[in-house]
Amino acid sequence: MEAYKLFVRTNREFVQNLESLANAITWFLPERFSNSEIGPEAVYAFLGMVSAVNQHIVDTTPQGPVLPRHQEGFDISRVPWSLLVSILKDAEAVVEVASQHLFGQEGKWGFIAAMEAIKALVRLVAFKESGFKMLLQGGEVVNDGTGLTASAEGSSQDSQLPRGLEGRAVNALNKFGQNAKYNLGTYRPAPVMPAPKPTFSSIWHERGLHGRLYLIGEVVHVLRPVIYVLFIRKCGIKSWTPWLVSLVVDLTGITLVSHATSEGSKRRGRPYQLSESEKDELKRRKNILALYILRDPFFTRYTRSRLEKVDKVLSPVPIVSFFTSKLVELLIGIQTRYTYTAGS
Repeated sequence: MEAYKLFVRTNREFVQNLESLANAITWFLPERFSNSEIGPEAVYAFLGMVSAVNQHIVDTTPQGPVLPRHQEGFDISRVPWSLLVSILKDAEAVVEVASQHLFGQEGKWGFIAAMEAIKALVRLVAFKESGFKMLLQGGEVVNDGTGLTASAEGSSQDSQLPRGLEGRAVNALNKFGQNAKYNLGTYRPAPVMPAPKPTFSSIWHERGLHGRLYLIGEVVHVLRPVIYVLFIRKCGIKSWTPWLVSLVVDLTGITLVSHATSEGSKRRGRPYQLSESEKDELKRRKNILALYILRDPFFTRYTRSRLEKVDKVLSPVPIVSFFTSKLVELLIGIQTRYTYTAGS
């Protein structure tokens, strides 16, 4: 295993290019979106898992000499939650195809609901273990930014200093005093202790309204796929109820997190300061709302007819018609799979 890790870390670009090529080829396998063909989906899922494992190996490359670890029992903080979420997402695609093949279109939703519940549980645990930092790409990417702790604990001493020349003068005097203590032998550097992770209670009670909105918004975002699938089981995929409920839950989660982190809401307390990766995540959540046009019943009622009209208009054009028809075919095929349009 160590030899494989070394190979991946040494040849990361080659491995990534090989993975991209293999994934692209699977989209053109025969019967790619056939309900009776589990093989192509299993191959695609396996490649996805391998890619996730390789990315985890690259992300966990040691920066210095590796020290031997003493086995002290199970430590939940060492669980690679991002890798676990990625594997579950790839496995869900196989579960969907297999359950539909064995139990039919209606029978598959119970298995999908179980998978979504497991993913939600893993994400909630990962959310807690990270110190309640925003989940990036559904937990598939580790959030190593400052996130919500930046405005709560970070730079607390600097925030007490006045801005401008006065602040710079006070800061210089403080540093001069510290240096004087050090030179006189009275300064004893304290050991650097890692900052404690924020707890649910500390965020809920100490951060006030913004903390509560942030926590509720993230939990709503995690639970949205479970709610969506449960409504599909009850009402059917052709009903507007699951589609509308899911959209409302999505918008609620985005609105709550946006308000908790908005600079314009300072009157009710200090908002969270988001890192750049967290700002990108909030934009991503807004962008994937476009997936709703690929979900039934909206797709069947409106999107599909538009796609077919475009395909028909461009059909006389050489070369362009080939790529257009293939794109329409892929979009229609993707729409038949919950896992490809779920956004979870």
